[in-house]
Amino acid sequence: MAAQSTDVQQIQHLAQSVAKVRSEIAKVIIGQDDIIDQLLISLFARGHCLLVGVPGLAKTLLVRTVAQALDLSFSRIQFTPDLMPSDITGTEVIEDNVSTGQKQFRFVKGPIFANILLADEINRTPPKTQAALLEAMQEHSVTAAGTTYHLDEPFFVLATQNPIEQEGTYPLPEAQLDRFMFNLWLDYPSSDEEISIVKATTTQFKPDVKAAMNAAEINGFQDLVRRVPVADNVIQYAVKLVRSTRPQNDSSKIVKDFLNYGAGPRASQYLILGAKTRAALQGRFSPEIEDVRAIAASVLRHRIVANFNAEADNISPSDIVAKLMKEM
Repeated sequence: MAAQSTDVQQIQHLAQSVAKVRSEIAKVIIGQDDIIDQLLISLFARGHCLLVGVPGLAKTLLVRTVAQALDLSFSRIQFTPDLMPSDITGTEVIEDNVSTGQKQFRFVKGPIFANILLADEINRTPPKTQAALLEAMQEHSVTAAGTTYHLDEPFFVLATQNPIEQEGTYPLPEAQLDRFMFNLWLDYPSSDEEISIVKATTTQFKPDVKAAMNAAEINGFQDLVRRVPVADNVIQYAVKLVRSTRPQNDSSKIVKDFLNYGAGPRASQYLILGAKTRAALQGRFSPEIEDVRAIAASVLRHRIVANFNAEADNISPSDIVAKLMKEM
């Protein structure tokens, strides 16, 4: 009981700390509240995000600001067709050993050795380089010449894709998309938000973003989220929703007509992890079905594979997820 009451106090402390983080981010980023919430959910759940949005929507600024507010190291990689795996993970160089006079290899760490990594336009680099990043995302380590180097914790990857230009790109395979906890769609700001953005960014004033949290606290909060209890009915709802996306199951007509493949068990895991984290960030000790519903589109839309009929009828994966939740 004592441990449980301590966890309740920690969750209240987490909610207060995250409120401070949000207010610091709001000094720089106008609007995009839902995207910021889901980025923070993914970070505290030890997940990674795939952010889809047209150029010029301040994706880099958003991630850099999140890193500042959390006092985490930040690194950005611009993915290009000629990018090599060693450009991400690091490479070995030969240097002289001053004491012995002999030559030796020394590993020079790549930009992946940061707490928050922005992988800009990940679909512009060949699969071999994509795989190097995705392996590090899964293992939280890099291996070079037989030596394993562990990445600093917390380690959070936010990869971006431009939905407009597809020529000369290498779309991520479904198995690699599945590594990302959330697929977030960044939309244009509203008229009032755009006016505020123009006013705020065309003067000499630069807001001072202060750190409201640090790496050690975040690691502790990530462990705390895992201890959040979940009621059986919430888990049953999440599993039922994921299983309803599979055409081979006794699914609804929209699934059988418009999907080739449904989501796997990792979707169920992320739905519950995300629901637990969302509840904790709001100061609640246990998630509800509404928490699962709030993140369902972000968890599922990149894990279900639409067929030609869906494209012909202009039905998106998000539309299918929304319809399934309405039926449940």
